[in-house]
Amino acid sequence: MPDPEELDRAIAILRSGGLVAFPTETVYGLGADASDEAAVRRIFATKGRPPGHPVIVHLGHADLLDAWADEVPPAAHLLADAFWPGPLTMILCRSERVPDVVTGGRETVGLRVPDHPVARALLAGFGGGIAAPSANRYGKVSPTTAADVRSDLGDDVDLVLDGGPCRVGVESTIIDLTSGEPELLRSGGISIDRLAEVLGTVPRIATASSSATPRAPGMVASHYAPAATVELTDEASVVDRSAALVADGRQVGVLAPHAVDGLGDDVVELEPAGDAEEFARLLYGRLRQADRLALDVLLVIPPPEIGVGVAVGDRLRRAASPRG
Repeated sequence: MPDPEELDRAIAILRSGGLVAFPTETVYGLGADASDEAAVRRIFATKGRPPGHPVIVHLGHADLLDAWADEVPPAAHLLADAFWPGPLTMILCRSERVPDVVTGGRETVGLRVPDHPVARALLAGFGGGIAAPSANRYGKVSPTTAADVRSDLGDDVDLVLDGGPCRVGVESTIIDLTSGEPELLRSGGISIDRLAEVLGTVPRIATASSSATPRAPGMVASHYAPAATVELTDEASVVDRSAALVADGRQVGVLAPHAVDGLGDDVVELEPAGDAEEFARLLYGRLRQADRLALDVLLVIPPPEIGVGVAVGDRLRRAASPRG
């Protein structure tokens, strides 16, 4: 927890239209007063985020749903009871208090209650909604430590609250509840199986968006990308592929759930990332490490796509997608 004086400073900065980076259980967010249009515009300018891309509003408690959403269906209450505070964002019809800049001009808004003591204390003290995408430059690797935020944003953020490493490590699951059928827009810390258990139905799954105004964060095909080229591979292919890249003069690294036998001496093997939950927690840190090591190519063997492993696979495919 930050000391009370630092927390008071963060609240004062938010109330004066400033930007505060803060930890959640997923990644660090770049926060501004969600009701202050100018402050939210500063988020977009700082990140280099396209103006049509909506940002999530973080709330201190589920009781605030009715203040920020115009229509709250029964499914939203079921999900809030089951997963809030936690890594779930719900897309709902927005209330009149939500500025256009938050939603990218859409009539819907993404809302969630984070599960991190620093975020909870900040939201409780602030009293309102905090608009907060990930605290990094647009399209790049999300930050999971305060040092990552400072490295990316420097003096462009007024204050960084340090809450230690994020325990989930990938962004929240996003589910759209504005039509008759729940729709999963982004996989994350809550699996589709857990959503189905609560809803009594399996949500349909949206596809990646090529639109200039996606319905939710993280839906574009290329995203979460380090400077190194990311290639997905498997254990049967990684040794030969790494050798071919080294022979072509490339600086090559390998990231896998476990140690890989047979890699050449010129291949950098990053510390194994473990099972799906551990892989999720370590993923963005490992992608940043690839850049610190000046790798040209990072070959990644993903974990099984079970539970949060689905989100890991999603992030890796977007990181590996050609950049336009």
